[in-house]
Amino acid sequence: MQLQQVLSLVRRACDDYNMIEDGDKIAVGISGGKDSLTLLTALAHMRRFYPKKYELVAITIDLGFNNLNLDKITEFCKDLDVEYVIVKTDIAQIVFEERKEKSPCSLCAKMRKGALNDAMKAKGVNKIAYAHHKDDVVDTMMMSLIYEGRFHTFAPVTYLDRTDLHVIRPLIYLNEADVIGFVNKNNIPVVKSPCPVDKHTKREYVKDLLKDLNRENPGVKQRMFTAIKDSNLNGWTNKG
Repeated sequence: MQLQQVLSLVRRACDDYNMIEDGDKIAVGISGGKDSLTLLTALAHMRRFYPKKYELVAITIDLGFNNLNLDKITEFCKDLDVEYVIVKTDIAQIVFEERKEKSPCSLCAKMRKGALNDAMKAKGVNKIAYAHHKDDVVDTMMMSLIYEGRFHTFAPVTYLDRTDLHVIRPLIYLNEADVIGFVNKNNIPVVKSPCPVDKHTKREYVKDLLKDLNRENPGVKQRMFTAIKDSNLNGWTNKG
C-alpha cells in the first residue's frame, strides 16, 4: 500500500469521527511494531495538509527487557520531525521476576499505561492515538462474544475521565494486510517485541480463528466490521 492510500484512509477516519481539533497535542505510543509506526508515519505526514493544526510526540515505554534497540526508531522519528520520548521502567523485572505472574499481560498493560499517562502529562498531551486497525476492531468484538457473551468493541474515539484524555484510533479503516504491505514497501524500521509471551495470548487465538473463517468465507471480516458500524454501538456510525 502506498503512503497516499494510507493517508486517505486515516484522514477519512479522522473526519468521520472528529478525531482531531485545532491545537491538539497528540501522543503516539510506539511499541516498535508495524501498527504504531504506520500510525506515526501517517499522522506525521498528515500535519502538512490537514486543515486542523496539531502537534505530535512519540513515546516508547521501555519495559526493561535489556534487549530492545531503539536506535533505528530514534532516527526514524528524527526524519519525520517528531519528538521522541523513551521512558525507562522496571516493569519486566516486576512482572516476570518479582511477581512471577502466570498471566502477565493484565498487570503489564496496567503498569505500562500508568507510565505512559505520566509521560503524556509531562508533555502536555491532550489526546493519544492508538494504532488499532480494522482487524483489531473485529478481533475485539469476537473476544467479547466468546469470553464475555456480549456484542462489544472499542469506539473510534473514547474519553478517559480519570486522565482527562481522549483516545483516538485513526487506523480503523485499514486492514492489517494494508499495514503489512505499507511497512514492507516503505522499509519501516519495525522492532520485534522482546516480551516472552508475545503472540501467545487469547487475542492471537481469536485472530487465527478469524483468519480461518475468512479463508473459508471470503469477506466475512469486512461484513463483521460493517455489522459493527450498523449496530448502534456507542461511538460508531455507518460512515466510511
